[in-house]
Order: sequence, then structure tokens, then C-alpha cells
Amino acid sequence: MVLIFCLTCERIRLLLLEKYQLQPDPVGTNPVQLLIELHYLPSLDYITGLMQFQRVQIEAHEHYQKQSYRNRCYVLTANKVDVLTVPVVQGTHHHPIRELQIDNGQSWQLRHWRAIRGAYGKSPFFEYYAPDFDRIYQKRWTFLFDLNYELLTICLKSIGASISLNLTDCYEKAPIEGLFDARSRINPKSRDSSYVFYKPVPYQQNFGFDFVPNLSILDLVFCQGPMAKHFLSST
Repeated sequence: MVLIFCLTCERIRLLLLEKYQLQPDPVGTNPVQLLIELHYLPSLDYITGLMQFQRVQIEAHEHYQKQSYRNRCYVLTANKVDVLTVPVVQGTHHHPIRELQIDNGQSWQLRHWRAIRGAYGKSPFFEYYAPDFDRIYQKRWTFLFDLNYELLTICLKSIGASISLNLTDCYEKAPIEGLFDARSRINPKSRDSSYVFYKPVPYQQNFGFDFVPNLSILDLVFCQGPMAKHFLSST
């Protein structure tokens, strides 16, 4: 009788996972690898996730998704939380991410770097970390994927995180066992209560009295410098 009950519960659990596209809890299953897509100047939820795994697989064969972190990030300015979006050429849900081109007909690089300088130019560690990022905005980029990958390596270097990044060889709808699939789970529509990896730990920000969680990693790096990794590992 107990065996039948257990098998029924397991079947219900699997049906729910399939119906609602839920994923097992990474802590409960103890996977050693993370599978995730590239984001533009990633959020703290994203970076926290990378730091929790021994190895990271970057999804290089997905299709682009609109209104996602793939081409946008959020920074805190004097007046509001500002969204910085990299314009893309004819980006659709059927466009392979490695082939997605940036629309360089728009002066997005000038707009983004001005916004970043305005938001963090007077922060304690801006002058120390800014040159690496400034170099990125001085270069003309063709593909969004290449831009995001280069920025990710700089972000990880800025917080002193040594993480093995590997690109996937092909798209697998159902990843192998031992790999936590976080693809498309971290998105701008998620509420504070639905972070995948991040548990907010307040730190001193440049503007306002109320702490704004889960901004771009830039916010934490420019405001906290060498202590940034501490705030991420504490979550």
C-alpha cells in the first residue's frame, strides 16, 4: 500500500514538472553543472547562480527571446531605475542567438556608457573598474552573443570569480542528469519572491534610501568593489 502511494506521488510530481515546466530544486538534486543563456551585463540573480556551480554551460544554440535579459539590464540612476537595451536587427523568437546582429544604426553604445557614468561615475570604485568596461563600449560589435560573452568575462573578473565557462555543442531540450537547467528562468518579469538563486543582501547604493535588489552586477561592483563577491556568496 505504501509503495503504491509513493509511486502515485512520484507520478504526480513528474506530471506537474512537465505541465508547468518546473525544474527540480538545484540544492535538492545537488547538480554540479549549470546550463544558462547569456545575459547583457547580468543581474545579481544570474551571477549568484554562476557562483553556486563547479562548471557552467552557456547555451549557444537557443533562439533569441524578446523582452528578456539577453539584451537588457537595469541600473540605478539619481531619478529612477533605468533600463539599458541593446537594439537588435530583426530579432524574432526563431532567430538563432549566435546569428543575432546588433543594430549599430542606433547610438546605443554612447547612450549606455553615458547612463552608466551618470549612475556610477561618483561611486567609490568606478575609476578602478571603469576602464575594462569603457573599452567594450569603444569597440563596434556585430553580434549580441559576442558582446554578452565578453562582458560576462569582465564581470566575473571584476568580482574575482574563477568560473569555467563552456559553450554548448547543440541544443538539448532535456539536459543530462546532474545539470541544472536555468535557461529562461531568470527574466525581467520575475517578482522579488521568484528569484532563482538570489537572496537580497542590502548594500550601500549611490542613490535613495530604499535598497533596490537584483540590478545589474555593475551596481554592486562599482559600489562595493572587492567586497562584491562577499555580498553574492552570502545569499
